[in-house]
Order: sequence, then C-alpha cells, then structure tokens
Amino acid sequence: MTAFALDDPLDRGPGLPKPGNLLRTAADSMPPPGLVLLAIFSVQLGAGFAKELFTALPPSAVVFLRIAAGALIMGAFVRPRLRGLSWRDWAVGVGFGLTLALMNLSFYEALARLPMGIAVAIEFLGPLGVAVAASRRRIDLLWVCLAAAGVALLAPWGESAAASWVGIGFAVVAGACWAGYILLSAAAGRRFPGTTGLSFAMIVSGVVIAPIGVTTGGADLLQPELLLIGLGVGLLSSVIPYSLELQALRRMPKHVFGILMSMEPAVAALVGVLLLSEFLHVQQWAAIVCIVAASLGSTRTGRALT
Repeated sequence: MTAFALDDPLDRGPGLPKPGNLLRTAADSMPPPGLVLLAIFSVQLGAGFAKELFTALPPSAVVFLRIAAGALIMGAFVRPRLRGLSWRDWAVGVGFGLTLALMNLSFYEALARLPMGIAVAIEFLGPLGVAVAASRRRIDLLWVCLAAAGVALLAPWGESAAASWVGIGFAVVAGACWAGYILLSAAAGRRFPGTTGLSFAMIVSGVVIAPIGVTTGGADLLQPELLLIGLGVGLLSSVIPYSLELQALRRMPKHVFGILMSMEPAVAALVGVLLLSEFLHVQQWAAIVCIVAASLGSTRTGRALT
C-alpha cells in the first residue's frame, strides 16, 4: 500500500534538509528496480512486524501507531499549507485521509485473520481493478478471469478453511480503498504542491483513527517498547517505501514500475514464511501466482495507455 502519483516526500525545494540530501544521494546510487524491490520488502517487513504486535495490541491500536508515526515523520519534512485551499482542495485532502485510514484499518484487520500472502493478494485486486478499468482491450478479460480464479482458490472451501470469510471481507474492503487511494493520490498531486497532499492526508487519517486506536489500545500504547516498534512499523510501512518508490518513478517508465510492483503479493507470502512461519498450501500459492500473473498481464497490456 504505497504511493503512486506524488512527488518525492523529502522534496522541499531550496530548503531541503541535509537528511533528505543524504537519502537522495543514497537512492541515486542504486538502480531504479533495486529501489522498487527495497520498497516492497520494506512495506512487507513493516506488515510482518505489525502483525507480531497483535499479540500485545489490537489491530486498530497498531494502525494508530503506524499512521501516527508516519504522519509525525513526514510532517517534519513536509508541512502542508492550509491557507488558500478551496473547498474542493479540502474535499480531496480529507477524502484522501479518510480513505488512507480505512485502507490501513481494514488491511490490519484482515492481517489479523489471514496469512500475509493471502491478505496482500486479495488486497491487490484494488490496483488491478484500476488498471483494468482504465483499459479498453479485450485481453483484459483474461486477467479478470485469472484474478477471479485466484480469489476462488483462496476462498475457504473445505480444506482451505484456514482463511476466514471475515478476513477475506476486510481484505476486499482494503483493496477497494487502495483503488480509491490511487485515484485520490493523483487528484491530490494535482491540487497540492509536492507531497504536501500526502502529508495532509496522513495527518487527517491520524486524527480520524486516533479515537479508535487510543480506546482499544489504552495504557498499553504508552509502553516504550511498543512505541518503538510502532515507530519502526511507521518507517518501514510508509516513509521509507514512499521515498524509495517515488525516487524510482523519476528514473524509470511507469509500466516497468507497475510490473515490479506486481510482485508484492509474492514478496508478502515470502516474508510471511520467513518472519511469521506462515507456511501456505500449494493451492494458496497457486492463487497468489494467479493474482500476480493477472497484475503482470494487465500492466503489460496497458502499457500503451501510460
């Protein structure tokens, strides 16, 4: 769940801080595909560490820690300007923030009930749907059918009942929010300079999720070790991947970026195995392969549209 249509989160023009210069120099020394793969692994490691927090905190409280950490860190680099905004600007910014909050909350609720690879694969139907909807090619029907086959393989029929219907429902909601996130990020990019729109949205999402997170987390949120892990989750899941992906987008075609991003469900499944010991059945791996292939296919056939 990462940004697609905004500029570099560390870009503040002439006043760019020295940490931003250091990060940019380090990023410039790596090939763009390496940046994208690092971003993908960063996001999924963040999700893995967040899931480990579920033993101490409910998912809603972990979401609050992640969003609050991300908003504070990004706000230190990118301060959105509120003066001079039209009501349409406010509508886009607030809608962006609400979508971001719901996307993270529903994804973490799915993550609490499903293996990482399955949750990310189902959620990935959101950006896949956006890509297919933007195309007018008949071959895209093949990718829709392939993705549908993947979902059917993940459905908890018989021996596949390890995945719960409730978890699948939350993952579907997260995917729909991800689709909305992509569209709203593009709209925010047109209305807000640099990445101030993303910073604005993260602040809004933090305000929205705070009552839920504080209520469910309670005094446990004040434990130093949990706060430290929450800060790490915010860095791995938001700030680092946003910076890496957007730096990569400056140096590579968007269709190549989309092809690399299609590997995210497979990386999520791999991180789930290595970090959380979430070993999947052959049928579940086949489902993830179907969804990854559908994403790859829609990205390649949609190349002429980008």
